[in-house]
Amino acid sequence: MLKIKLARFGKKHQPHYRIVVNEARDKRDGKYTALLGHYSPVAPKKLEIDVKAFEEWVKKGAQPTDTVASLFKRFKSGDPFPVKKTGPSKKAKAKAEAAKKEAEAPKVEAPVEVVEPVAEAVAEVEVPAETEEVKVEEATEA
Repeated sequence: MLKIKLARFGKKHQPHYRIVVNEARDKRDGKYTALLGHYSPVAPKKLEIDVKAFEEWVKKGAQPTDTVASLFKRFKSGDPFPVKKTGPSKKAKAKAEAAKKEAEAPKVEAPVEVVEPVAEAVAEVEVPAETEEVKVEEATEA
């Protein structure tokens, strides 16, 4: 029984798959009957499938694995790996709305009381008299 499956190639942590036609019981990465395309799951994701050859092999009785069937379905839809648009988080939206409401709300100013400055009497400051200098003799040890 023929299967259309993924054969893994590439380095560790950098997988690259070939979409191949192979016997169901043969090794995953062994010899294959036909090469139908390539799939790279690492960013940027890439998918190439020869649609005519794929459909030919299906007519001949080859059965695609679940993964290959879903990849083929994505490929036929047009954009196999659509870019997800990310927007602001819920918390960020809530903060933005709160800031908007705060900006729109009229600001209430407290009435300002006018206080007249009180004139204080200036006290005379006494200047200390000059102090006499006292000489300190240093003690000398004999």
